[in-house]
Amino acid sequence: MIRFLLNRLLQSAIVLVCVALVAFTLFRFVGDPVASLTGQDTALEDRAALRESLGLNDPMPVQFARFLGDTLRGDFGVSYRHRIPVADLIAERFPATMELAFVSALLAMGLGIPLGVLTAIRRRAWSSQAIMTASLIGVSLPTFLIGLLLILWFGVQLRWLPTFGRGAVTQLGWWGTGFLSASGLKAMILPALTLALFQMTLIMRLVRAEMLNVLQADYIRFARARGLSDRSIHFRHALKNTLLPVVTVAGLQLGSIIAFSIVTESVFQWPGLGLMFVQAIGDADIPVMSSYLLLIAVIFIAINLATDLAYARIDPRLRR
Repeated sequence: MIRFLLNRLLQSAIVLVCVALVAFTLFRFVGDPVASLTGQDTALEDRAALRESLGLNDPMPVQFARFLGDTLRGDFGVSYRHRIPVADLIAERFPATMELAFVSALLAMGLGIPLGVLTAIRRRAWSSQAIMTASLIGVSLPTFLIGLLLILWFGVQLRWLPTFGRGAVTQLGWWGTGFLSASGLKAMILPALTLALFQMTLIMRLVRAEMLNVLQADYIRFARARGLSDRSIHFRHALKNTLLPVVTVAGLQLGSIIAFSIVTESVFQWPGLGLMFVQAIGDADIPVMSSYLLLIAVIFIAINLATDLAYARIDPRLRR
C-alpha cells in the first residue's frame, strides 16, 4: 500500500507540473493584463513600467520557472485586478464553493443511490417508470437552464427562495459558513439542487444498471435458493457488489461538481471560486486563473486517490 501511494504521489506531481505548464501557456492568450489595469489616458511610460513590474517582459521560460517556484512555496502571486494576494482571494471564496459542492454531493448520493436501487428492484412498477422518465430531465436539460427555471418558479413566481447571493454568513475563524443562518440555508437550496440534479440522475441510472446486472449473477440465485430474504439479498449481497463502479463515477462527479460549479455560481451569483474564475477571465487576471486551475487539479488528484483507496475497502480482492 505504501508503494502504491508513493507511485500515485509521483504521478500526481508530474500531472501538476503539466497542468501548471498548460495553464501558464494557455492563459497568456486571454488578453493583455496591462490593458485591463490601465485606462485610455494612461501614458505609454506608465504602461511600460507596469509591464516591467509585473515581469511580463521576461522570457516565457523565466516567467514559468518563477511561477512554478512561487507556487511550490505557496505564493500564488497578486491579483492584477484586486491587488491582493491570490491565496487570500481563494481563501475568501473557497468556503462558499466547498459548502455548495458538499450539499450538492450529499443530495446526489443520498437520492441517487436509493432511487437507483428502488428502480432496479421494482423495475416494472409504475413508480419506477415515472422516476426513470423524470430522470431524463436531469440528463437532457443544461445546467444553466435548470437554474433559470428554478429561479423563475421558486424565486419569481412563488417567492419562496432567494435567487442570488449567499445569504448571511457566520465567520468561524477564516471559514465563512452559511449553514448557521436561516437566510444562508435558504440561499443554498436552489444552487445546490441545480448542481446536484445532473449528478443525481447519472448516479441513479448507474446504480440501477449495475444492480440489474448483479441480480442476475449466480451467487444471487444461490442466495435465493438458500432461502435468504429479499432484503438480505438486495442490501447485503447485491448492493455491496454494485458499489465498486459507483464509487468510481461518484468520485469523479464530486470533482466535477467543484470544477463545473462555474455555471451554477454565475447563474445564482454565488460568491465562490467559479464566479471568481469567470470574473478573472474578463479581467485577464492571469494569476487568479492559473491558481484556480491548479487548485482544481489538486482536488481531482486527491479525489482520485481517495477513490482508489476506497476500492480496497469495498473489494477485499484488491488488497492483495
